[in-house]
Amino acid sequence: MHEIIRSNDAVVLSFAESLMKDAGISCMIADQAMSILEGSLGMLPRRLLVEGDRADEARRILTDAGLGDELLDPEA
Repeated sequence: MHEIIRSNDAVVLSFAESLMKDAGISCMIADQAMSILEGSLGMLPRRLLVEGDRADEARRILTDAGLGDELLDPEA
């Protein structure tokens, strides 16, 4: 799995997850349970992870949907 988005914005993550599921790309939102530890303050970012061999396709889909600014640098 490759991390492509790290965000505190639940709407962005939900939208991105929906786009991945519509495209048939396996994904998961990591660190959702961390909100229990932080008291639901939204300080700890959640991560969108996608299938490693489809990460480039996922990036194209998210960019086309207007989420290009949310994507992590693939070289980092």
